[in-house]
Amino acid sequence: MGCFFSKKSKRKSSEKEDRTPTTTTVETTATSNAVPLGNNTDEPPKQYSWDKREKVDPKDYTLSGLKDVTVGRLPGKLNGQQFVIQECENCNIYVFDHSATITIDDCVNCRIVLGPVKGSVFFRDCKDIKCVVACQQFRTRDCKKMEVFLCCATQPIIESSTGMKFSCFQYFYPELAFHFKDAGLSIFNNNWSNIHDFTPVAGENNWSLLPEASAVLDFIPAPDPDSEFKSVRISTDPVRSIVPLTKGGRRKDSEESCLFVFFAGEYTTANARKLIDEVTTKGFVLIQTKEVSMRPEDVKRVFQNSADDLVDWITKGPVIALELNGDGVVEVCKKIAQDVFSGTKVFVSDNANTSSRDVDSFFNFADMQMGL
Repeated sequence: MGCFFSKKSKRKSSEKEDRTPTTTTVETTATSNAVPLGNNTDEPPKQYSWDKREKVDPKDYTLSGLKDVTVGRLPGKLNGQQFVIQECENCNIYVFDHSATITIDDCVNCRIVLGPVKGSVFFRDCKDIKCVVACQQFRTRDCKKMEVFLCCATQPIIESSTGMKFSCFQYFYPELAFHFKDAGLSIFNNNWSNIHDFTPVAGENNWSLLPEASAVLDFIPAPDPDSEFKSVRISTDPVRSIVPLTKGGRRKDSEESCLFVFFAGEYTTANARKLIDEVTTKGFVLIQTKEVSMRPEDVKRVFQNSADDLVDWITKGPVIALELNGDGVVEVCKKIAQDVFSGTKVFVSDNANTSSRDVDSFFNFADMQMGL
């Protein structure tokens, strides 16, 4: 049995060889002029979608070999592209835009602010770096002495790095909330203190948490008023920070915590921010937050006796959960829920004896859901 493709068709080959460009003409009735048809050389070439893309200049997405300068990118300059920073020394670098990924290589003694990054931020072979970072993934390799104000959706990872110190993200500029949304990041999913060290050394600590009172401006200056960034109205006040300031892995001040959960609605994010303002002004502390989707079986496992009343609400979107801490916090949260959020679907721990179980049940579920 012969192979179908083992022998060329002589007919098709000869037809192909004999085929020459031809031009067919027709007579127009109005002018009796010949109009060519077929291979009309006056026709513009066909345009494809990739021909219409704006040409990208790599120089617009790279900072390289700079020293003693203030540089970066203004809002709208990156628009989700990847960005590279390399071989910079003693620079102030401000990237006030969202991006796909950012790599920072071989930089020394730099102060860096990075707007939300949809993928990873990767520091390699860097030393004496102070930075503000919001990203999906945070990694360092072969780095020394870094202070990082971090918002990270997944577990931050350090490798072959020493002298690493972390604190919660504290920053604001007017476009930042939109940049978080464009990067697909939730301001409530921040694992800044849950560090994984790939290369631990027995008897040594490669990382630690910065003092709780640490302020961004003590490490990273505001943009120079004479620089191109003078028009960006930044704030490092924790109260104005887009990302809620959390205590994270630091030791809790009280044995009493409360779980407060907002179910999806038109003003879920605004309501969560309002609750944070309400309780913190009363002296209570925000420990951690999460925004996560739930299934009916998750609701039954996490909320147990209250599950039947909540199952229908999870179909509307993700829930936002907060752990609040301090003596008497459960009763205060219950009163706030009644007085301020009476028209909003929420879950609040019922009493101080079971509230710790509520907190553990929800955040253990959320960590598993997010692969932490």
